[in-house]
Amino acid sequence: MSLTFHPLTPDRWADFEKLFGTRGACGGCWCQYWRRTPGQFKAGKANGGNRKAMRKLVNDDAVPGILAYSEDRPVGWCAVAPRESYPSLARSRVLKAADDQPVWSVSCLFVDKSHRGKGVSVELLRAAVRFVAGRGGKIVEGYPVEPKTDSMPAPFAWTGIASAFLCAGFHEHRRGSPSRPIMRCEIAK
Repeated sequence: MSLTFHPLTPDRWADFEKLFGTRGACGGCWCQYWRRTPGQFKAGKANGGNRKAMRKLVNDDAVPGILAYSEDRPVGWCAVAPRESYPSLARSRVLKAADDQPVWSVSCLFVDKSHRGKGVSVELLRAAVRFVAGRGGKIVEGYPVEPKTDSMPAPFAWTGIASAFLCAGFHEHRRGSPSRPIMRCEIAK
């Protein structure tokens, strides 16, 4: 499968909406879980606030991540931004900052149902590293789950699966809990 990757910019908003669908990927999330307070996030799922918040980020040229395309059709999404872009991540006991290094965080991976299990997440992660390198970043970090079984429902794997990070060249930096490794990829100079 041949994939291409593009940053989410205002001219690609319609593709992002198409990929996320009317439900906003996972019940109105619109990739805002780590960006908003718990109260804002919960209310935003019900009143469209999460979609509006993401649209504002894109319109303000924040470039909050990258889209994967197969034959000009959006099939995947990777949210990646400097860790400080995610205030709720800073409040997590399990995913607290491992050190004082400036990192870019992969906070979400979403792949269209028709393309799951085909390596899209691995390629998105590799593209995210290239994206960060192009912006001068030195470390990319992710917070995947490590499933206890071979099958995990996609809604529970929205931060990615540890094995995909390993295949994409990341290594385990530390572990915040038995099932939540913090994975890193140091970008070569």
